[in-house]
Amino acid sequence: MHVPLSQGEGGDGRKGVGPLIPLIPDAQRPLRQQIFERVRAAGSVARVQVAKDLGVSPASVTTITSELIEAGLIEEISAPRDIDSGRGRPAVALGVRADAHRVAGMKISDREHTVVIVDFAGKLIADDTIPRNPGPCTVADILDSIETLLDRVCNKAALSRADLSAVGIGVPGFVDGQEGIVLWSSILSERSVALADLASRKLGLPVCIDNDANLVALAELWFGAGRARADFAVVTIEHGLGMGFVMNHRLYRGTHRVGVELGHTKVQLDGALCRCGQRGCLEAYVADYALAREAATALNWGHRESQPMNLLLESLYEHAKAGNATAKSIFRRAGRYLAVGLSNVINLFDPSLIILSGERMRYDYLYAAETLAEMENMVINTGRPRPPIEIHAWGDLLWAHGAAALALSSVSEGLLTSNREIAAQ
Repeated sequence: MHVPLSQGEGGDGRKGVGPLIPLIPDAQRPLRQQIFERVRAAGSVARVQVAKDLGVSPASVTTITSELIEAGLIEEISAPRDIDSGRGRPAVALGVRADAHRVAGMKISDREHTVVIVDFAGKLIADDTIPRNPGPCTVADILDSIETLLDRVCNKAALSRADLSAVGIGVPGFVDGQEGIVLWSSILSERSVALADLASRKLGLPVCIDNDANLVALAELWFGAGRARADFAVVTIEHGLGMGFVMNHRLYRGTHRVGVELGHTKVQLDGALCRCGQRGCLEAYVADYALAREAATALNWGHRESQPMNLLLESLYEHAKAGNATAKSIFRRAGRYLAVGLSNVINLFDPSLIILSGERMRYDYLYAAETLAEMENMVINTGRPRPPIEIHAWGDLLWAHGAAALALSSVSEGLLTSNREIAAQ
């Protein structure tokens, strides 16, 4: 199933991005930031509506929006007809000034690297993809790939690097985004790599990084099904198994910023070896290499070890669809382990929605009716309905959009949380 990125639409047809409903009040968030985010989410909105949404005085909104207009971050646009009374001066609405800033978002992965450039209002300008050989790479190789990818997409967009305000990068593994450090990743041969700083020096631009599953959740929060929800979970199944969790419209990362690692929760003592180096991780029973391992054993496909992973898995899926009982049982077993993981997510977090995303969602055996029924049996029986589960089988551009949202958030927060920066615009 493919679900397109969705955006709210203002009365003049402008698309909005970001959470559609305000955060629970946070005294640390400046009012100008809250106002800007409401304008960005709506696409186009009248000042009086912003005041109503945030529960503040219209005078305060007028003062702050004047500052934002003067700073070149938002602009006045034609108002929707329903807020134009037809008398006196035509009503005006507010929208983000799209050309104020541009950012790039990248997904760096095991099989290919993907990039998008979006404007300040979140609209896609250009995208590109380059393949890579599987397996860990040196830091120098990854940095070269990042530079190549950025230059390619800039050429497609007819932009230079200097036209960008920031770059967001998603990486699989254990990532401390605040420190800009990749503690461990399946794509890197080294540990504890200060990737954000190294990439920033390489590109000559501010760089922010995060775990790639977190960025899928961020993409859903900004562009997709999570825009109107205060909390939800995204579980990704591709080369590994990841999870991003949104709480009060924000990514929850934990004390050390490396929490919510669903793929590395333990489901079997002394179990299968995970690529993280430990045993019994959920990922080691559900991800690509887990399915390949089972196929090699159960179907005697050891001679196919040199075959590209995607071809091997496609062959396994075709065998299952053709009625091969062993192939079907491999997917069924993985689905049962996935049911264990999903039931734990529900029992721990009680989210309003669970989104299953990633390339492996093409394999419907993983979320077959019997799998979801088994999950139901493992969820705490409260007499209340379980959260809905949606399947979003979209490609790597979604992950890159999440990285772009990370960069947009970094740029806008940097501009909006400092009085001096606003005054200096």
